[in-house]
Amino acid sequence: MIRIQFVRYVAIGLALNGALYVAYLLLSSQVTSSRGAMTITFAAGTLLSFTANRNLTFGHRGDQWRALLRFVACYVSLYIINFAALWIVAERIGVPHQIVQAGTILSLPLISFVIQKYWVFPAVAGAAPIAAGAGR
Repeated sequence: MIRIQFVRYVAIGLALNGALYVAYLLLSSQVTSSRGAMTITFAAGTLLSFTANRNLTFGHRGDQWRALLRFVACYVSLYIINFAALWIVAERIGVPHQIVQAGTILSLPLISFVIQKYWVFPAVAGAAPIAAGAGR
């Protein structure tokens, strides 16, 4: 079960983060600063990720509002780490922000998977997981 969930999580993450990274690059080069672009894409990605991972990855049937609050807490923590990485590593140390952001896009999702699996969307006792595509 965890292998299937991880594969789904990775597939959703690759598609979502690929699109968000392109948006980040466009925003940071044309519209706003790197931190502004990260904030915009992080917020959009958080909402899309909650819906996709709750339904498709983990088939969560528990309390949606509790899961949403936990998801937001998880992502606020990840946002702070991402923001600090850009501020310290890119702006203070001088590593190009594109490289720093690419590094966080690769590392933070691994932490997020573990938090989501065991804290945000825990298996509900006695409930069978929702199969992807069920009910369509």
